[in-house]
Amino acid sequence: MNTCKPLAALILLLATTAIFSQNTENPITLSVAKIMQDPLVSIGSLPSNIYWSDDSKTIYFNWNPEKAESDSLYKVAIRGGQPEKVSVAKQQELPANSGDYDRNYKRKVYAKNGDLYLLTTVNGNIQRLTQTVERESNPQFSQDEKHIIYTRKRNIYVRRISDGMVKQVTNFRSGQAPKKDNGPRNENEKWLKKEERKLIQVLRERADKSELSKNRREQNKPDGPKEIYLGSKRIDGQQLSPDQRFVTYRLITSASGAKRTNVPDYVREDGFTENLPARAKVGSPIDKYEFAIYDTKRDTVYYLDEKQIPGIYDQPAFLATEADTSAEEADKTPRSLVVYGPYWSDNGANAVVVVRAWDNKDRWIMQLDPAEGKLSLLHREHNEAWVGGPGISGWVFFPGNIGWLPDNRRVWFQSESTGYSHLYTADVVSKKVSALTSGNFEVIAAQLSRNGKTWFLTTSEVHPGERHFYHMPANGGKRTKITTMEGNHQVTVSPDEKTLAIRYSSGNEPWQLFLMANKAKAAARQMTNELSEQFRSYNWRKPENVTFTASDGATVHARLYRPSYRTDTDPPIGKGPAVIFVHGAGYLQNAHKWWSTYFREYMFHNLLADNGYTVLDIDYRASAGYGRDWRTGIYRHMGGKDLSDHVDGAQYLIDQLNVDPARIGIYGGSYGGFITFMALFTEPDVFACGAALRPVSDWAHYNHPYTANILNEPQLDTLAYQRSSPIYHAEGLTKPLLICHGMIDTNVHFQDVVRLAQRLIELGKEDWEVALYPLEGHGFREPSSWTDEYRRIFKLFETHLK
Repeated sequence: MNTCKPLAALILLLATTAIFSQNTENPITLSVAKIMQDPLVSIGSLPSNIYWSDDSKTIYFNWNPEKAESDSLYKVAIRGGQPEKVSVAKQQELPANSGDYDRNYKRKVYAKNGDLYLLTTVNGNIQRLTQTVERESNPQFSQDEKHIIYTRKRNIYVRRISDGMVKQVTNFRSGQAPKKDNGPRNENEKWLKKEERKLIQVLRERADKSELSKNRREQNKPDGPKEIYLGSKRIDGQQLSPDQRFVTYRLITSASGAKRTNVPDYVREDGFTENLPARAKVGSPIDKYEFAIYDTKRDTVYYLDEKQIPGIYDQPAFLATEADTSAEEADKTPRSLVVYGPYWSDNGANAVVVVRAWDNKDRWIMQLDPAEGKLSLLHREHNEAWVGGPGISGWVFFPGNIGWLPDNRRVWFQSESTGYSHLYTADVVSKKVSALTSGNFEVIAAQLSRNGKTWFLTTSEVHPGERHFYHMPANGGKRTKITTMEGNHQVTVSPDEKTLAIRYSSGNEPWQLFLMANKAKAAARQMTNELSEQFRSYNWRKPENVTFTASDGATVHARLYRPSYRTDTDPPIGKGPAVIFVHGAGYLQNAHKWWSTYFREYMFHNLLADNGYTVLDIDYRASAGYGRDWRTGIYRHMGGKDLSDHVDGAQYLIDQLNVDPARIGIYGGSYGGFITFMALFTEPDVFACGAALRPVSDWAHYNHPYTANILNEPQLDTLAYQRSSPIYHAEGLTKPLLICHGMIDTNVHFQDVVRLAQRLIELGKEDWEVALYPLEGHGFREPSSWTDEYRRIFKLFETHLK
């Protein structure tokens, strides 16, 4: 066994030679160096960021068929033809791909490069509205569509379209309001002032002149908005109501005592070490949000009373298990929250807000009466783990999908109330909530047609690993499937809603751009195909989508790569080695039927299969795509069911795929690196070796939004952190371990590896090593770094599994 070496010795480049394929069907031999090249070489250029011209005649997208330093903007006509590169000069003339349309979609107002423009969609005429040093943003049409409302710096302005007259609506100012001379404070001071004026003529004359000047200034003072001083608070979310009476906004008080981390950057052009500012750690003090309303008619500002939110005093169930927490005291403290909106109906009569608790265990959709500052509940989404899912979001910084139906009384949104994310409406008059979709699948995306009669939906109802596009009546009912190809369809509907631009991929085919009519059974036309010669010359596997049963009875989805010499009908010829790959992020789906975000790993798995390995890629507990209970299956115990799913996957390989139980390795990055740690530290009899890349070793040192969702805060839920953090289980290491980490990683900090290394040294552990990458962050940039990392991984497997 190798003993632990000094760090300097651990970064020596492994002299690994080319790795030869055993698959005689392929004309090329895969090697780590080939598959870890720049993706433009190993794969080719793939289209991204697709959008339509406002006249629905042209599709724009980012692409790089020239293999330049970065992607460029390309366009292709709806009728087809060769995509054309859009010059920089022409790009400056193009309208922004976002903005606000009037009700008839004949005009669009948008911001570009800090200025405002008005587009007439019928003829393409563009009118420039501003040309200023200060940036204008967030333009939208007023309720009467005669004005444009926008923000400059932090204030709201209204521009009359007919003559360009601009009115400033708000006057938000930093700091405190100037102190006013309130005059005598008591009877004694009043008497003294009165007597001084009687006795001293000059004082009396000066006072009279001062009063006269003050009155004249007040009389000549131009009309303007109320001065609202923010003190040291920040402001965001400024909105003006459709009738231009109410201004709503959020005030943010920065957390005091929230210490932020630094990441040392050792290799720099100037030769000096510099600290990169990074995030705070989970459990640090958080900012406080307030929701304010400025009634311009009454010239007054008031704040939304959080006490009227049902359940705002509810405390999480886990606190009842913590002996050092007083439930009686906790019940007296309202939870921190953030308010989004308001979202106004098209006629301007109704408004709703989305309220999210900072602990992310509640989301409320509430009707707002701005005149009274009153809220009434429409829907409450509660989860003792954390609120999330498609169209809802597991981040408190996002309100989720929400909008209004044309009747101006029903608001639509997504909810996981039944266990899967589905489409719902809430009636602001009757308060009735209705489900528009249902079933054991997820609504991934929802868009209402311009005429308000049809839903355009993307769902997973065919298979958890597929995404298809559907039409559905606005009030729910039968869905009509539009797309047909197996895989993922990322659809962008043309403005006239007649054509679909589709970014499509399958299990072994990278993303390409297709066009098709927006109707069932229409043919899809491929518009791009710029894959590299190297990629085309290899017969890439389409991973098999398989399932196995976990120890608790759950069905687990996975992708399987068989060795090149094995098929599902071949008889056993001796037990072989296997590798289990653990995807990152936790909430991410990888056992699907489209081109993987982990394309390097996909190619590496082909290389492993060429060399006789069976590879299993598991969508373990907490992965995306399988509903609420799967998503939250790791609450308060990371390294629990997510790890046992991998242990059960290893047993599946043994029982069903003739894998040698003594020759199973495991590897992954980020969350996958964490699972690799937990696998080797707590299940050493299952896995023969492992490679942990950019791994988390102690969740108390990760960020707040992600970690607090799953494990709460470390000072409140110590048990969850101790049983979930590898550093507490390091004494269990008995098998070979490779750790690879970028030293300027501002996501999972290199400190995680350093602390764990010290722990392993103190425990006297052997057969582990660390590879450092001084110029890499969480996601590597340099092909040389990727190559070095995966050569080490392959050598680990070849040494201990063959």
